[in-house]
Amino acid sequence: MIEFRLNGNPQALDVDPTRPLLEVLRDDLGLRSVREGCGIGMCGACTVLIDDRAISSCLTLAGQVQGRQILTVEGLAGEGRLHPVQQAFLDHAAFQCAFCTPGFILATLALLKEEPTPDEATIKTHLAGNLCRCGSYRNILEGVRAAAEGQVLVEGGAQ
Repeated sequence: MIEFRLNGNPQALDVDPTRPLLEVLRDDLGLRSVREGCGIGMCGACTVLIDDRAISSCLTLAGQVQGRQILTVEGLAGEGRLHPVQQAFLDHAAFQCAFCTPGFILATLALLKEEPTPDEATIKTHLAGNLCRCGSYRNILEGVRAAAEGQVLVEGGAQ
């Protein structure tokens, strides 16, 4: 039995501890924001936060999350409002196909917890492990900057 908190809720799963966390989150718990891109930890599509650190869930074994806190994009929005990082990505069209977006949002959240006012070089370095096949990097960078500066637009006005 593996016990952990997922998006703030306790979980107890009887799963093989050697299964990739990615499979457990998608197949057993139905979390579709956690996506498999490369399967070798190089693209960032499967990024989740484990104890506030951005981690590739394709490289993490289910047994490694015993007693830990896991956050996916599904756990961000609340009370009918997007999380400020999600809103910043939306405001700046920081996506095209959106396959990579959950991973970028979670990596951004981890970055801002570690460094609330990152410069451009820090942002680029921190997000280097996330790939966007559509090439939306300029807009992603603008979204991250806006989130860091608190310039999130909500219902037509600055928040």
